[in-house]
Amino acid sequence: MNDSPTVPATRHRMQAPASAVAATSGAAFDEAIALTRRLKLPHIRRAMAEIVPTAKAQRWDPAEIVRALLAEEAVGRDAANLRTRRARAAFPTGKTFHIWNEEASSIPVPTQSALRTLEWVGRRENLCVVGPSGTGKSHFTEALGQAAVDAGMTVAWFTIEDLGALVRRHRVDDSVSKAITRITRTDLIIVDDIGLLPVSPDAAEGFYRLVDAAYERRSLAVSSNLHPSGFDEIMPKTLATATVDRLLHHAHVVVTQGDSHRLAEATTGRGVVPLD
Repeated sequence: MNDSPTVPATRHRMQAPASAVAATSGAAFDEAIALTRRLKLPHIRRAMAEIVPTAKAQRWDPAEIVRALLAEEAVGRDAANLRTRRARAAFPTGKTFHIWNEEASSIPVPTQSALRTLEWVGRRENLCVVGPSGTGKSHFTEALGQAAVDAGMTVAWFTIEDLGALVRRHRVDDSVSKAITRITRTDLIIVDDIGLLPVSPDAAEGFYRLVDAAYERRSLAVSSNLHPSGFDEIMPKTLATATVDRLLHHAHVVVTQGDSHRLAEATTGRGVVPLD
């Protein structure tokens, strides 16, 4: 067995053959680096210092060098785009299906599986997840949104009062319609936690505007303690009727049941790390 310590990567570079060092220096290499800056190819630029000397030492075919560099750029751009889409979605907690227990959910597993395909988003259908607090509504809808981002889609997350704030902010310069139009360029729009409190007039207006603008154009996913048929209990009846009519026309309605998972964890001491 070799007990010698691992040689740092920097020492490997220092001991690289002269031919490999030469491959990352000189006018041609410097000009290539400059071109990557001009053409905005940052991932190729970062990869060149490793790929070019490797290609020279191993006598790669020129086409293989091009393929390897372009592959690095593609992978780097995909990762950057994923980070951007996730940041723009503004998810509240970062919950995904990696920590989701489908067996513990009251939503039937076949229904979960069908929704996780996201085919309903492609068909521009809506989803309403309805049930008591603590039964996994927000986790499930956020996990669907995270999966949509991973699949290359754009997602936007709001609470209903976020929509009220948006209306107030854009009413000043009469740009509410433009703001709603920008939101509906998103593939999937999620509105969370409806029904806990009465909805403010601005929020009710914003929710209606969003549902109306997205109708048959984009998918909406809504989580609510109250079934949409009862939205007239928390917002003006006329507005609620018009909103629900459009929301439910092409919608999957999923009802969660049972006791609160949060309360169950709290009462069994699993909601915190035990104190020493």
